[in-house]
Amino acid sequence: MNPTWVMGFPNGYETGTYLALDMGGTNLRVCEIILLEEKGEFDIIQSKYRMPDELKTGESEELWEYIADCIQQFIEYHHEVEDLQHLDKIPLGFTFSFPATQTYIDKGVLQRWTKGFDIKGVEGKDVAPMFEADIARRKLPIRLSALINDTTGTLIASAYTDDTMRIGCIFGTGCNAAYMENCGSVPKIASYNLPPDMPIAINCEYGAFDNEHYVLPRTPYDIIIDEDSPRPGQQAFEKMIAGLYLGELFRLVLVDLHDNKSCEFFSGQDISRLRKAYTLDSSFLSMIEEDPFENLSETGDLFRRELHIRAKQPELELCRRLAELIGTRAARLSACGVAAICIKKDIKSCHVGADGSVFNKYPHFKARGAVALREILDWEKDQKDPISILAAEDGSGVGAALIAALTIKRVKEGNLAGIRNVEGMI
Repeated sequence: MNPTWVMGFPNGYETGTYLALDMGGTNLRVCEIILLEEKGEFDIIQSKYRMPDELKTGESEELWEYIADCIQQFIEYHHEVEDLQHLDKIPLGFTFSFPATQTYIDKGVLQRWTKGFDIKGVEGKDVAPMFEADIARRKLPIRLSALINDTTGTLIASAYTDDTMRIGCIFGTGCNAAYMENCGSVPKIASYNLPPDMPIAINCEYGAFDNEHYVLPRTPYDIIIDEDSPRPGQQAFEKMIAGLYLGELFRLVLVDLHDNKSCEFFSGQDISRLRKAYTLDSSFLSMIEEDPFENLSETGDLFRRELHIRAKQPELELCRRLAELIGTRAARLSACGVAAICIKKDIKSCHVGADGSVFNKYPHFKARGAVALREILDWEKDQKDPISILAAEDGSGVGAALIAALTIKRVKEGNLAGIRNVEGMI
């Protein structure tokens, strides 16, 4: 549970031009967002850059150089000037989607890498100076106004266009949630003596829930995923939900069934491709669940095309059921996190903004999550869902820009809580 120093929701009338940098698990995205005068309206231009796998386990210097290079390419392409130093400095919100401790909104000490990252020399250190050093070396016209988590950005971006939003969630490569708490209910910031009713966004980081394995039952396949991961014993909840792991769960079960000779599963087939760890991702399960034919012909084609396996009809039916079980467990556990926040804050009715590839693309994920939420919160059968999980606005882009705008706004108003570089903000 990390305080973010985002002190309240937007009112929908924030304006200005901002940059947003989105460093997630798969891509690096650079955006320029113009917040318009019309309530809740904005324009955005953006470019995506693939995050090379070798960077995820490489040296920290290579990571920051690559990020600065992408930003430079973006600015040079969209701002056709010969000398970038002639541009006014543009406020930037940096979406750093990894657990970080923030004593300031423009500072973030990485607690641990997640999402398959394992870069040496970064954990336990403030990532802001590392990022700013490479920006300064290239003399790019940027000032870092806010370091945020994608989940916090999702909360703020969604609230910008919908004033009934109270929770932001990510269900993608990782999983997480953010909500607005009262400062008086956050012991970590008691020493700041802030007004107890002042709002502050909390980044839950509940992907780390039950790291001690006291609560959630685990299958043998969950245990293998944990033990073989870069960070065994961490992100226990996330490893049951996130898109990074769903395909691997599926693969491990199939290999186990094949190796158990009494099952005669994929008997006589060469499963060498299936034995490669993480060779399947959540999109593989999605395609199985989306197969519209009773004989699962598309699933059969998928196995032949991707794995060179000719599956029999009973094997295809088992694969379909297995995909449904894995997808359903992920959706229902995701709903547990939302329900926990609603119970803690006594929220009876609201919208929840959710983003991420699993939420947006995995078949039936939204419906399964809605059913689970209804069961957990024990709503009446004929009652319309008072709490709905909806597709969020662009949290890591628009949300980052909005948080940069809100930070600059409160500096001008004299509310300097949780801001390190006050002079550099305006």
